[in-house]
Amino acid sequence: MALRVLVSQHRVFFAAATALYLGMAAATASAAPIKILALGDSLTSGYGLPPGEGFTDQLGQALKDQGVTATVINGGVAGDTTADGLSRLDWSLADDPTVVIVELGGNDALRGLDPAVTKENLDKILTRLQQQHRGILLAGMLAPPNLGSDYSASFNPIFPDLARQHDVTLYPFFLDGVAGNPSLVQPDGIHPTAQGVAIIVQRILPSLHEAIDKTRNTD
Repeated sequence: MALRVLVSQHRVFFAAATALYLGMAAATASAAPIKILALGDSLTSGYGLPPGEGFTDQLGQALKDQGVTATVINGGVAGDTTADGLSRLDWSLADDPTVVIVELGGNDALRGLDPAVTKENLDKILTRLQQQHRGILLAGMLAPPNLGSDYSASFNPIFPDLARQHDVTLYPFFLDGVAGNPSLVQPDGIHPTAQGVAIIVQRILPSLHEAIDKTRNTD
């Protein structure tokens, strides 16, 4: 009789200990920071801004303010085209990010590159990221008006088309709310000021959360 009681107590203790361990493991996993890579050009690299004021720094702080434990990796290189981003994609993923913000294409447009080539490069980037089961937020870009309506008609649909094709989250225009506002861009008329970056971050956050949630739901 005493042996049966002892065995029963042991089973109860073992079950409780197992539940406690699993609960602690789950809590640790949920507290683990999500890694977010901003793969882009000068708009994500923080061009012309002091430390702490660039896109990735402000995005990381905004996520922290929302209670999200995240590491935001600055993968922006000034002057990069979509071809450059594709060529350095593998080593840009060295930190194994869960979600990648793809912000490329602006320099393609500024140089008047063939939109078909831009689309092909972005398609390859998105395909490779999806093959690696990474979450994706595709940040769109619009062609400068001075390139003409024909160029814009070919370039601007690239991003929504690819977002539909790959079923990824789209933020239609990275510079939304900032482009064309002299008080929010640097003297070059292109790159955002720190205040401009703050607006970009606040506007892009809902789309980023959507991309994060989509990734978690497919795990």
